[in-house]
Amino acid sequence: MPTLKSEVLPVVSENDIVYVRQAVRKWAIEIKCSLVDQTKVVTAASELARNLLIYGGGGEVTLVHLQEGIRNGLRVIFADQGPGIPDIEQALKDGFTSGKGMGLGLGGAKRLVNEFDIESEVNKGTRITITKWR
Repeated sequence: MPTLKSEVLPVVSENDIVYVRQAVRKWAIEIKCSLVDQTKVVTAASELARNLLIYGGGGEVTLVHLQEGIRNGLRVIFADQGPGIPDIEQALKDGFTSGKGMGLGLGGAKRLVNEFDIESEVNKGTRITITKWR
């Protein structure tokens, strides 16, 4: 699947989360996502960027413009070298939280996008990939 362009954004502060949201919205507009789909992918990216900072200790977000036939997609990859997620299945369940949140983050983000993949290893980090197709 061809990659048309990509960009890497560091996430080390609250301000970086705002910048990730703005960049994801800009890219979603560029691939002509509907307003509803823009909102969905921005919401998912915002939650995952916040988790990257809070639970992963910071990391980086990679935005990728994909093309598959006539479809355009926005893939966003969140990677950290934090403590990892010991039980991914449990972490995806609504209501589960390892902090003070409501426990809707990972599962909610998964429901907002077309593709969701999570890889995590304890004491090595986590990589979450989301894709929104237009």
